[in-house]
Amino acid sequence: MIHHVQLACPAGSEDSSRAFYSGVLGLTEIAKPPALAARGGCWFRGHGVELHLGVEADFRPARKAHPALLVSGIDEWAARLTAAGYPASFDDGFPGMRRFYTSDPHGNRLEFLEPADAA
Repeated sequence: MIHHVQLACPAGSEDSSRAFYSGVLGLTEIAKPPALAARGGCWFRGHGVELHLGVEADFRPARKAHPALLVSGIDEWAARLTAAGYPASFDDGFPGMRRFYTSDPHGNRLEFLEPADAA
């Protein structure tokens, strides 16, 4: 069982992380332990996932590696992200699943999946 997924972010990007992960995706920000809070970044939980954004000094976005979020109502998720300025790029390369990719405000790749029979 996985406890959380961590993505890197640039220093000083907490506000844009909050706007995306809480504002667009609807995740709840959770407090970082005090010993880790001084490092920057922020943590989020919701929709069955916990995501940690950690500051990386020489930040480069993850363009291939990514968390894959299992959702229902994938078309609504795609519309929500696109309306917020994060285009959804659908592909049919995963048999039995509908999926799309988008990027967070830092350029990290995110995948959204829904079983094809759920549509």
